[in-house]
Amino acid sequence: MLTDETKPADFKKSEAADYSHIKGWGIDADPENDPVYPMKNRNNAEHEGYAWERPAQQNDNVEILKSVERPNLTAVFGTASPPEGLNGKLRRFAFKYSESSYGRWLPLVLADRVGEVEGIIDDLKKGHVPNIFAERGWGSEWKHNRTNFLLKVAAVAAVAVVAVSVLSSNKENGDNDDGL
Repeated sequence: MLTDETKPADFKKSEAADYSHIKGWGIDADPENDPVYPMKNRNNAEHEGYAWERPAQQNDNVEILKSVERPNLTAVFGTASPPEGLNGKLRRFAFKYSESSYGRWLPLVLADRVGEVEGIIDDLKKGHVPNIFAERGWGSEWKHNRTNFLLKVAAVAAVAVVAVSVLSSNKENGDNDDGL
């Protein structure tokens, strides 16, 4: 075993790690023992870029949100639920940021939650009462994962109690404000 004092100057951490205990590790390290050799004629053509003709562009008859990293739309994309309402505004905001930033993903997660609430409100406007318990899979979770389900319900209840108490204490403090 090498210690810090006995390591050569050009020693790399990857050389120190021994992965031989992992089954199959390094199986492709020997080019003579390449497991895909009979199936692939290696000519490095994959490094030349597209080797196929791009499919015809799908028509965009609704608003499509496009990544800032892509100069054009992908050949095929979904149009079933174009961005609309508050959820759509959050998505438009998120797509102004790079795919690698929290400014992109956190608003998209929030937009999903807002879209869920907007969907419930839309169902109620149309006269349909959604079965939220079944649609969220709570029946299966109660059956197969009861402990974690009860923990989630308790956590939501605790957050709700704290939120209500904070909001009601602020209201009481605002009503009894003597100008101090």
